[in-house]
Amino acid sequence: MKRMIIAGVLIAASGVFGLMAQQPPAKGGAPAGGAAAGPQPKSQAEQTAVMAIMQAQGNPDAVIKASEDLLAKFADTEFKEMALYMEAISYEQKGDADKAIIFAEKVLDVSPKNFQATLLIGQTLAQRTRENDLDKEEKLSRAEKLLTGTIDNLKTATKPNPQLPDAQWEEAKVFIGAEAHNSLGLIALTRKKYDAAVKEFQTAVTSDPQPAYAVRLASALQQQGKNAEAIAIVDKLLADPSLHPQIKSVAQNIKQVASQKK
Repeated sequence: MKRMIIAGVLIAASGVFGLMAQQPPAKGGAPAGGAAAGPQPKSQAEQTAVMAIMQAQGNPDAVIKASEDLLAKFADTEFKEMALYMEAISYEQKGDADKAIIFAEKVLDVSPKNFQATLLIGQTLAQRTRENDLDKEEKLSRAEKLLTGTIDNLKTATKPNPQLPDAQWEEAKVFIGAEAHNSLGLIALTRKKYDAAVKEFQTAVTSDPQPAYAVRLASALQQQGKNAEAIAIVDKLLADPSLHPQIKSVAQNIKQVASQKK
C-alpha cells in the first residue's frame, strides 16, 4: 500500500533514521554534536528502543513488540506518537482493522491533527461499512468527518523536518489527499450518491492515477448511467498487461454490465 511508503518517508523525515548516525545522547537529552529537529531520545537506552522499531519494519509483530517496549520503558518519550502510529499500521498490515483503529485513535489523543491517523480510521471505516449495517450512517458520517479533516489539515501541515525536500513533501501530500478523496468516493457509493462518488474518484485519479481509483471511477460512472464513459476507462485499464488480477476482474465485470446497458 502506498500509505506504507509515505509513512516511511514521513517517519524518516521526522529525524528517526537520523538517530542511527548520532552519538549517544548526553545526560541533558540532546544528542552529542547539537540538537536536531524533531523528537529526541533522553538516553542511549531510549535511542536503542526507538531504533528497534525502525529496524523491525517489514515484520508487523516485531514492530508492535518494539513499540510496546518503548512505551512501557519510556513513558515520557517524545516518540510516543510515532510508536503508536507504527502499531496502527502494523495491525492494518496484519488485517486486524479493529486494533488498527484503536491505535490510530491513541495517536489522535496525542496529536489530534495527525493526518495519517485520521486517514487510516476514515479509510478503514469507509471500506468496512456495508449498506445493511445498522450503524451505517453513524460510521459513514464519522469517516467523512475524519477524511475531510485529513484534507483540511494537509493544507496547513508543515514539513515534519526542514531537511525533507519540498518536492518529496508535496508529493506525499498529493498521495495522501488522493487516498482521502478515494475513500470519500467509497462513502458516496455506499450511500448511492453516484454524482458525489464520481466527483471524489475523479479527484483521486487526477491527483494519483492509480488503477484502483480508476476502476472505482468507472464503477461509479456505470452506476450513474454513463456507460460509455465507464467502458472507455476500463478499456484503457484492460489494455495494461500488468494490471492486477483483482482489478482486471472488476474492470471486466463493469464492462460487461455497461455494454449491456449502453
